[in-house]
Parts: sequence; C-alpha cells; structure tokens
Amino acid sequence: MFEYTGALHMHSIFSDGSGEVGDIINAAKESGLDFIILTDHNTLRALNEGFEGRYGNTLLLVGCEINDKENKNHYLAFGINETYSTRTSAKEYVKKIKDSGGIGFLAHPHEKRTHMQDHPPYPWTEWDTEDFTGIEIWNHMSEWMENLTEQNKYQSFLHPLKLITKPPEETIKKWDELNMTRKVVGIGGVDAHAHKYNLLGFLEVEIFPYKVLFKSIRTHILVPEEIPSEKELFPKAKELVYNSLKNGLCFVANDYHGDSNGFRFFAESNKRIFNMGDTLYCSERMKLNVLVPIDNSEIRLIHNGKEIDSVVSGNAEFIVKEKGIYRVEVFIANKAWIYSNHIRIKQNLA
Repeated sequence: MFEYTGALHMHSIFSDGSGEVGDIINAAKESGLDFIILTDHNTLRALNEGFEGRYGNTLLLVGCEINDKENKNHYLAFGINETYSTRTSAKEYVKKIKDSGGIGFLAHPHEKRTHMQDHPPYPWTEWDTEDFTGIEIWNHMSEWMENLTEQNKYQSFLHPLKLITKPPEETIKKWDELNMTRKVVGIGGVDAHAHKYNLLGFLEVEIFPYKVLFKSIRTHILVPEEIPSEKELFPKAKELVYNSLKNGLCFVANDYHGDSNGFRFFAESNKRIFNMGDTLYCSERMKLNVLVPIDNSEIRLIHNGKEIDSVVSGNAEFIVKEKGIYRVEVFIANKAWIYSNHIRIKQNLA
C-alpha cells in the first residue's frame, strides 16, 4: 500500500475564509501535504473556475460544505459537480449526493458551545438517514472553540494547536454505534478559515493561518498503487483519493504531536491480509497487527466501542476470537494521536 497525507475541510474567499485559493495551495505545498480538499460553503466556484488539479506534489480537490435552512446539518460532499439549495432538507441532499456518485461526511456533528454568541454551534440533527459515507470524528476548529475560555483565550490565540486534545467522546461513541450495523468511515478535518481577530482593541492577529492548521489534524489514506503525477492522469489520481475515503482505507492523526506516517492497522487470517475498512469472517486464528512509527506509544485496541487491551510499544499483535468491529487508538505522551478506521469481523456462516 502507498500512503498519502492530506488535510480536509477548509474555506477560501469563495465563502467565509480569508485566503485566496492560490495561497491555500502554497500553504499546503509548504506543509508537505500530498492532497487537500477545499470545502467552501454551498458553492463549487473553485471547481467551476478550474482550480482543481495538481500543483507540484500536491493535489487540490474541490468539494463543498452544505447546510440546511437552519444552518445545521453541515455536510462535507466530495466528488460532486453541483451543489444544492439550503432549502433542501439534510436527508434529501445526503441522498442526492450518494445517488450522483459522490461521497459525504457529517461535519462536526456534536457541537454544543453556548459561550460564543457570534459563533453558535452547528450540530447534525438529521440522524434518520443511512446515505452518508462517514463522519468527521475530529475537527480542529470545533474543538478549539469548544475549549476556549476567558482564562485561556490569549494563550489559545497565540498557540492555536495546543488546545487540541482529542475527538469528542460523544462523536466517537456514535461512530462506533453506527459501525455496529454498517460501515461508517471516520475522517479528520481542520475547518480552516484563516480568521483574523482583534485583540486588545488594536492588535489584529491571524490565529488560524492555513499553514499552521495544516500541521494538526490530518487524514492519511492508503492506496493500492501510486497516485499518478501526470496532468492527464489527474482523474485517476482523484479517483484513488476518493475511493480510499469511501472505503475507510484511511486513518486520522494529530500530526502536531508526531509524524504518523507509517502507521498501519491490519488483520491476518487464513494467510490473507485485511486492511482498515475491510470485512473478514471468523477463523481459528485471527491476528490484528499495529505498526506505529514512534516507540513507547500507547496502543489501545477497541472492540465494539470498548477498550479491551492496550500495550506501550512501537507495534503490537492482538489475537482475537470474537466477531465485531475493531479499531485502534494511539496516544503519545498521554495525548491523543492516531485513530484508525474499523476492521469488521463477521460470523462465518459455513
């Protein structure tokens, strides 16, 4: 498998971001990202104006963040060629995106903040649908705003990466519950806007430059072949990225705490390998393997939403016998670092 690192969920001047698309691309290139996905609110202007493509070693893909008329149920839609009116219900646009061949992820689904009148929460409320691909389990901007207090605000404005600790427990719990019935892919997003704030009445500070946020929550994908660099093969490159996200062959990491490139979570059964997002059937001996690029990491094995084992190491092997859904969480220096997608084990019907 070939690994590529990306940042998802960001906004340009085409909606409520402060950066030109070209500036965002340059920040991504300087950050060493292999791909980024732009998601301006309710518009595909960047796609229609021809910005999507390859820029050196970095791919720019253009999606869209859609919401309903109450400005709730924000949905990250990828691989689409048209957006939908905010008068459309969430259940409708989720289905339309799926039917059109696109994929989509619930954005910051459990926002609850009440202490910021100018920035109310935008939670997901339309759970009566099974047409979404997955969930944004970790959102940098959402967590930063949730954790902001009057006491820590100056430190938080000056060091916007330090307030990020872990995904919301409610979101992780819901993600596991949904995966008990069907595959629901987990991704991470930075939700970058490059907002500028006025501190002390006279000092304007850009607290979320794109390049800064690109150091934090990343989504790493694994693909079965190298992503082509030729301009004429861009459609193939785009397909490889979206297929990995659709199939759950990816993991989420806060790379501010350490470079997570090289992390792997896979199963071995009957001399076959099964990766994240795969399903296998129970056999006599099933082994789950975890490879972590930094030693002395705490690797936690999660089965059906509950931690069943842990080890402090640079890698781990777990022998399992029960059906269910398995994933791993990795902590480094007691800080949440990596979240894998699930591997599903079903009962053998033979």
